Amino acid sequence: MSRTSPRRPTIIDVAHAAGVSKSLVSAALRGDPGVSAESRRRVGEVAAALGYRTNGWAQRLVSGRSALVGVLLTDLRNAYHTDIVNGIEDAAEEAAYDVILSHGRRDPDLLRRRLADLVELGVDAVIAVTAHLDEPDLRQAAARVPLVVVGRPARVPDGAGWVSNDDETGARLAVQHLADAGHTRIAFLAASDRPAARARRDAYRAAAPGRPREFDARTGGIADLLTATGLPDGPTAVFAANDRLAAEVLARAADHGVRVPEDLAVVGYDNTDLAGLVRPALTSVDQPRAAMGRAAMAQALTLLGGAATAHEVAVPTLVIRASSVPATP
Repeated sequence: MSRTSPRRPTIIDVAHAAGVSKSLVSAALRGDPGVSAESRRRVGEVAAALGYRTNGWAQRLVSGRSALVGVLLTDLRNAYHTDIVNGIEDAAEEAAYDVILSHGRRDPDLLRRRLADLVELGVDAVIAVTAHLDEPDLRQAAARVPLVVVGRPARVPDGAGWVSNDDETGARLAVQHLADAGHTRIAFLAASDRPAARARRDAYRAAAPGRPREFDARTGGIADLLTATGLPDGPTAVFAANDRLAAEVLARAADHGVRVPEDLAVVGYDNTDLAGLVRPALTSVDQPRAAMGRAAMAQALTLLGGAATAHEVAVPTLVIRASSVPATP
């Protein structure tokens, strides 16, 4: 025997049961101020008894707003990005917006398609947490929908919002900490030539005592770094451009018998959850990622209101842990 699913109650059913017009039901459920408290109570009780639920998507279509913010990430697996998303989601919920996430898996072509998809979906605004999109792609999106960029792309189009971190200050904090601990041979480790990595590298070069020495993780740089650590003039400390690289140094140092921080002090960047999970716990430059996410959502709301925004730069701090400070006897 076939089983028929029960019919969902409609707004007409609520109006009939409450003995009022359909337009009054609609106004009461929207919370319009012209509806009396008694009518609102009556309609609410009848709707609850019938199991009626408003169609949020239909209401959004009628209003001309989706109440959705699209968030595009370089890579969902990156803790830096997910921490920023947490801040965006908190601020979006407070503003009665929902968030749709999309990520490009570090593939620029896929990121471009995902950005176009979000715009075509009809979101009210897009927050792009990525430095992997070129300015023409961002400009094309910004021409159709309010756009906020979080991070440090090569260029942000005019009219778009922008939240970034002061990479130069963060790098100087890392290098100065190592220099204050007595290190005169400090290396730099990166795996990218993106603007943020370049800014950290350039600040490292300006602040490092002695001769700067750089390693590229894309071409065996971590192994080269650990080999050099054992040489008389080898580095005694390394500043890694992000926590993931720093954590890899810690893991491979253990495999190679290099003691951290006794043989090699290690400092990372981002202060993600990973920094507190690895052993020894990782000293890292902290970007206020949740605050950056909140700031991005605030800029999106400002753009939606028709006002312009200014570039907002977050100030990093240094969180010192065991990877750069020898244990006290």
